[in-house]
Amino acid sequence: MKKKLSSQALGKSGEELAQKFLKKKKYRIITQGYRLFRGEIDIIAYEGDTLVFIEVKTRRRSQFGEPEESVTLSKQKQIQKIAQGFLTYNHLENAKCRFDVLAVTCNENQEYNIRHFKDAF
Repeated sequence: MKKKLSSQALGKSGEELAQKFLKKKKYRIITQGYRLFRGEIDIIAYEGDTLVFIEVKTRRRSQFGEPEESVTLSKQKQIQKIAQGFLTYNHLENAKCRFDVLAVTCNENQEYNIRHFKDAF
């Protein structure tokens, strides 16, 4: 059995896998770990002409709920506020955009599964 990853390492590996997943789907990643207003958007990317703000949630197992369930209404509002700041700062106020969630689960063998929720909120 492989060594168990720390929560921080698990989250980082989930974000790295999410980036690879998105690149395979032809997303063009603009930035990752965009910080503003004491918050963060994990990945900002283009899918075609749509700017996508992506929250990545990684969990070992679902005994405490699925990863996507942790994107609460307050978390959604925080992400929307950061996204508005990004749009304003980059003069993209008229850009077509959406919010996605990538739910990454990891089993005890460190095998990953990714579920993509487009236009999640």
